[in-house]
Amino acid sequence: MYAVPGHMGRGGARTAGIRKVQHVTQEDLSAGRILKRGVVAVARRGGLFLAIRRGKSVAAGGQICFPGGHVEPGEAEHAAVVRECREELAAAVEPSRCVHRSVTSWGTGLAWWTVTLADGDLVPHPVEVDEILWMSLDEMLAEPTLLAGNRDFLEAVIAGRVRL
Repeated sequence: MYAVPGHMGRGGARTAGIRKVQHVTQEDLSAGRILKRGVVAVARRGGLFLAIRRGKSVAAGGQICFPGGHVEPGEAEHAAVVRECREELAAAVEPSRCVHRSVTSWGTGLAWWTVTLADGDLVPHPVEVDEILWMSLDEMLAEPTLLAGNRDFLEAVIAGRVRL
């Protein structure tokens, strides 16, 4: 694992763009309802995965995960992957294909997209991203702060249920 030099976030509270969180009932989850949609960007270079440590003031703060986020109403998944990478990392990406789908325990349907990262510096969003990391699959799985859904995805890759 290595961190991108000089790319530590600057924490702080978000004052604009705050959204009300929709209440999810057990009935919704039991019925398998997808209450909102999200995307995950899976970028690799030389056997390492691009990962982030989430900012302390966002949901799941301090945890490691692949970059990604919500899909705006009317937005296509591939466009959401491009937007989220630009917002979180100032990164230009080319979406390749959706390789996996999952639903979080809170009802977010996730589309996992492989992406090709353009050359250039990655710059973390000052609130959403504390650290940018390049990690091997084994390093990610050994990381105690890895988000559970990311762990499930990587285990599916190892088992051959997801092909990158």
